[in-house]
Amino acid sequence: MNNQERLLMEIKGIDLTPSEIEVYLQENNLVATEEYNPSSNTNKRNILKTALAILESVANQPELMRNYKMDDITVSQFHENLQNRIDQLEIKIRQIPDDSMTYQDGAQFFYMFAD
Repeated sequence: MNNQERLLMEIKGIDLTPSEIEVYLQENNLVATEEYNPSSNTNKRNILKTALAILESVANQPELMRNYKMDDITVSQFHENLQNRIDQLEIKIRQIPDDSMTYQDGAQFFYMFAD
């Protein structure tokens, strides 16, 4: 599975052109055709950051929300659900440890004070 396929799993139901997806991926230091590495926290975080950027773009375009309106959900409910998903992604991104700060046994190291 490549990075683009993994991103599409994360944003199911949102239609973007391949070039738009590629731009979003590049903005988060990912190459669409590279192999997705599920054991890399950095790769996971960058995929989630890309999904977050896409969801924020949808949330900032009210005319786009009308296109995603379903029969049983209003635009305000859609926006509320979208905002909840954005909040969940932000929390999840913050909780993923950085690869460079994690050791083989899962322990983490961080600097509490800086010069």
